[in-house]
Amino acid sequence: MSATGQGTDRGGVGATDREGGRRFAPDLRPQAANFAALTPLAFLPRAAAVHPDRIAVIHGDLRRSYRELDARCRRLASALAARGIGAGDAVSAMLPNVPAMVEAHYGVPMAGAVLNAINTRLDARTIAYILDHAGAKVLLTDREYAAQVGPALEMAAHRPLVVDVEDALYDGDGPRLGRPESGDLDYEALLAEGDPAFPWMPPADETGAIALNYTSGTTGNPKGVVYHHRGTYLESVGNIMGWPLPPAPVYLWTLPMFHCNGWCFPWSVTAMAGTHVCLRRVDPARIFPLIADHGVTHMCGAPTVLSMLVSAPAGQRRAFPQVVDIQTGGSPPPANVIRAMEELGFRVTHIYGMTELQGPSTFCEPQDAWAALPLEQRAGLLARQGVAYPSVAGQMVADPQSMAPVAPDGTEMGEIMVRGNTVMLGYYKDPAATAEAFRGGWMHTGDLAVQHPDGYVEIKDRAKDIIISGGENISSVEIEIALYRHPAVQLAAAVARPHPRWGESPCAFVQLKPGAEVSEAEIIAHCRANLAGYKVPRWVVFGAMPTTATGKIQKFVLREQARALPVPEAGG
Repeated sequence: MSATGQGTDRGGVGATDREGGRRFAPDLRPQAANFAALTPLAFLPRAAAVHPDRIAVIHGDLRRSYRELDARCRRLASALAARGIGAGDAVSAMLPNVPAMVEAHYGVPMAGAVLNAINTRLDARTIAYILDHAGAKVLLTDREYAAQVGPALEMAAHRPLVVDVEDALYDGDGPRLGRPESGDLDYEALLAEGDPAFPWMPPADETGAIALNYTSGTTGNPKGVVYHHRGTYLESVGNIMGWPLPPAPVYLWTLPMFHCNGWCFPWSVTAMAGTHVCLRRVDPARIFPLIADHGVTHMCGAPTVLSMLVSAPAGQRRAFPQVVDIQTGGSPPPANVIRAMEELGFRVTHIYGMTELQGPSTFCEPQDAWAALPLEQRAGLLARQGVAYPSVAGQMVADPQSMAPVAPDGTEMGEIMVRGNTVMLGYYKDPAATAEAFRGGWMHTGDLAVQHPDGYVEIKDRAKDIIISGGENISSVEIEIALYRHPAVQLAAAVARPHPRWGESPCAFVQLKPGAEVSEAEIIAHCRANLAGYKVPRWVVFGAMPTTATGKIQKFVLREQARALPVPEAGG
């Protein structure tokens, strides 16, 4: 598996200077004794060697040590390799935050293959597209998603080897999807085929692919974002440096591991020989007991996670003595949420990133003086996206055409641009999109922001009208494509509408064809049949569409109209 990227001239010891001479000795070059490919996979063998008996994974009553985790990951790698899965092959995973998902982050790339973690909220058609586009050879899947994965396997042009992951904490009745007559099997049977001492090797090329994640494109089709070993290693280290992540953290998995590979925390937590506390689904009734019983120190999640925690009834809450650090991305947390979280025992850090940046790239690093400020003022500072991660080589807010940085006055807007090792390798099978994203030698995020005099960045608008609902990016164009499939729709647009629980939710504006009649419920039902559930508009507004003289829909007008609508109930 490869993607279009840009090479760099590393120069280094022995490079030629301007006069044609040599800097230092020409025979000093990287060799076996002083160079090793960077890969986050190396964190696991070290943790297993140094802390073999430390608990690595907790899931319900299950406890696994680092010795056991290392052996299981090697078994997975060995079993895959024995079945011919290796370099350039994609292994897809449709899993919740269960131990098998932690193991997949090591075992799959240890075999030389590429991990393709799929968003569990996607519809069957999109899952089928991803399986085909990635060329998945194997699919690890949980029974909870059978209703989506089953039809997807029927739609896919090529059926991968299906491996059913049986989880003791799954309480549903979804069917197994594996077909024994086709060679499919369950996860534990696959591991039983493997060697616990499998002698995996670091990649020959540290810029080789380690993971493939899909993000919504403006055409409605997801784009494959390729991560490389070097980038994920440095992103993992950036997590440790920037938060910071101390030795032996206890990390609760409220952030989906399918999302940017869990912001690379499957590797960061292991690097510090921490404990992964797994959680199938986000539920305050489970989160508070897990924090109290296991001494959780760190967690990540969308703003909706914060809202769920502060809104949890008293009967679900549990007191705990430690301060729990929580990172959140998406809509900035308002002052009342920050106050409520602090009262519950949490310390909130606001981050910014995107799939193409392998997770967090910018974080609101607190200044010492902020602690003494009134909450409202402090919350305003903490709500900014902040400064670059320690592992990010470069970040600027600049004019996307001239590439000239904006004035750091908190007023002039430009596009956030990033460069360095933590930027994706490129879009899989899409060199044109890769070239456009890397135009001018920077990764163009498409997000418009200002830079304040203190250097902190604050997003002001999203150039591509992305709707961020519950921490998930939703393409407005994808919604509009679905709306236009309805025979009664003449013009359609989708914009973000503020929502007290989800931060934002999609709001559809529809202009019907002359003489056509259709209800809001019918439009929503139509969208539900064509989109993943979280992308379905919650409201539909009918009427003439505001357009320019050339017929372009004026979305800024629609956004204002959406904001002027009555505030919905938090549960709506």
